[in-house]
Amino acid sequence: MTHETVTRPRPTRSRSRRVRVGAALATAVAVAATVMGCGTSQADPAPPGSAPAVPGASAAPAALTGANVNAWLDGLLPAALARTGVAGASVAVVRDGEMLTARGYGHADTGGGDADAVPVDPDRHLFRVGSVSKLVTATAVLQLVQSGKLQLDTDVAEYLDFTVPRRYPQDVTLRHLLTHTAGFEERIAGLIGTTGNDVDLRAALTDDPPEQIYQPGTVPAYSNYGNALAGYIVERASGVRFEEYVAGNVLARAGMTSSTFEQPLPPHLTDRMSNGYERAGAPAAPFEIVSTPPAGALSAPATDMARFMLAQLGERVGAAPLLDAPTRELMQRPALDSTSLGTLAEGPRMTLGYFDESRNGHRILGHGGDTLYFHSHLQLYPDDRTGIYLSLNSTGEGALDSHELRQAALNGFADRYFPAEATQQVAGTQPAGSTQPAGGVDPASAAEHAALAAGTYESSRAVRGNFLTMMGLVGRTTVSVTDGDRLLFEPAPLSDSPALYEEVSPWVWREVGGQRTVAMRVADGRVEAISFDSAFALLPVPSERDSALVLTVLAASTVVLLLVALSWPVRAIVRRRLGRAPRDRAGRTARILTRVAVGGTLLALAGWAVSLVSIMGLQDVSATSLRVVQLLQLIGLLGVLPAAVRLVDDIRGRAGWHRITGSVAVLLALAGTGWFAVEFMLLAPSISY
Repeated sequence: MTHETVTRPRPTRSRSRRVRVGAALATAVAVAATVMGCGTSQADPAPPGSAPAVPGASAAPAALTGANVNAWLDGLLPAALARTGVAGASVAVVRDGEMLTARGYGHADTGGGDADAVPVDPDRHLFRVGSVSKLVTATAVLQLVQSGKLQLDTDVAEYLDFTVPRRYPQDVTLRHLLTHTAGFEERIAGLIGTTGNDVDLRAALTDDPPEQIYQPGTVPAYSNYGNALAGYIVERASGVRFEEYVAGNVLARAGMTSSTFEQPLPPHLTDRMSNGYERAGAPAAPFEIVSTPPAGALSAPATDMARFMLAQLGERVGAAPLLDAPTRELMQRPALDSTSLGTLAEGPRMTLGYFDESRNGHRILGHGGDTLYFHSHLQLYPDDRTGIYLSLNSTGEGALDSHELRQAALNGFADRYFPAEATQQVAGTQPAGSTQPAGGVDPASAAEHAALAAGTYESSRAVRGNFLTMMGLVGRTTVSVTDGDRLLFEPAPLSDSPALYEEVSPWVWREVGGQRTVAMRVADGRVEAISFDSAFALLPVPSERDSALVLTVLAASTVVLLLVALSWPVRAIVRRRLGRAPRDRAGRTARILTRVAVGGTLLALAGWAVSLVSIMGLQDVSATSLRVVQLLQLIGLLGVLPAAVRLVDDIRGRAGWHRITGSVAVLLALAGTGWFAVEFMLLAPSISY
């Protein structure tokens, strides 16, 4: 990621470490939850205006020629791969109707033993593009909209042969599915498997679907399920398998003759697939099987992705245009407006498939994608007839390495070839030393709005109906007020570092010295959501789920229960060595049941920890295992009753202050872990994840 020369608030060392660890864990959760993971009202809104520009003047753009881009990439990527431990990269750039360059770096096969290492060939080697596949799915949907077989604003129930989970009465439409606003919670189980797994799109969508947790059209919340549902509607409307439809109507039309959604790969492409790696020195991973192909199953070489970019820019590169001009323009403009989003519509918005990733005053549409081992990103500059695609075949040494490498390349490309013009300034900023409010925002209003924003937030992309609710404790963002009317985000959205934001128009904040914007929606004097990326938002954390409260209660309760459990054998040994008589039998049943509850709770907490680590690594956890952990948790919760009886017995029997204190501590500890279990849905009937 490029680092701008701005002064940022510097956290203390402990806070910095906590922020970075939290961001890394949040990234792990996001990758586990994505496949891949990541860039109107009923009437379509007007096309967007000019994109925001970076403050101040910039250097003149470099010449965007093949030779110049090659020299820049050669200076950037080899060193970046070596530094991060990424095995290989494949990149392509298009401009003005032609493929400017396609380059390979590092290795598609790192070799070992008697096998030689194989350099990446951008024309030969296929990489998994992850969620960039969603652009192909969206294109397929728009083709069928163009032909009249589908309507963007018709309830999807009209197109399906099963019932979509609903909590709200509003229609769920293709517009919602393509903009990640259908309201579905996240699902992780079965997202990615290995060779040998059967792919059944309908079964993946109908077997234990996610709950709808937001009203359609109101909260951006990235959803693989929603996009896969759109792909299944393509299948239903076309009468052929999704993979077959896109092969003939998207890939072939774009001249992508070496690309496929088929899993496993067809025989003629098998030996062209790049290996995927955790890091450069690790063993090659098996071919990944995405259970919902529309959301992330595409395998393609960089040259084919270049053809796809050209086709999306309106160039004819294959058998036929992908979309006619009006439909292509429809796909590339914001798809929802303030009618449903409210003031969130003032921030970055989804088009019908693309994220708004504008930079330096240039409109940029993009999408990222991650599997376990491949990490990709595609960006189009529609007004500049330009596109760039980059894919990596390894995660790297650190959890954020592949993300930061991609951002460095993409932002570096924008800043080198499409810098802000000298006359451009960020809308709403002011000259240094000016006393005028930024963007016409009254200072008193800015301070009032900032005060409303202060608090703790979690991602809208979440699980709300079962034990994975506790994943919301990871990667939270704290927003505080500084300088009276500025907002300090810790960590900043899409970052592992803090950043300062100032209000530039009502309910819209821009990063000080940067280009990111956030928009806030407020109702009845309370913040409902803060949008920070086209398909993601921050939602306020209820006070009863405040991290400090929850973690304090959980940690204190766990320590007490561990000390109690460790004291049992110690007490038995001491009693035996000192020849003390065992305790009388009065209250023995309550004591035994309390011990069972303490043991059950500790085993349950250990079971949840192991399960979460496995799930975050996209490893399946059996339903039987989860039910056993739930049973242990229930035993712990019910143990509050015998623990209370034990305390009463000790008080009545004048057992002494130390024993009474111990009984109080055990009762409170069991109550604390029981409260945590109830609050974070550990005992919910559903164990779907």
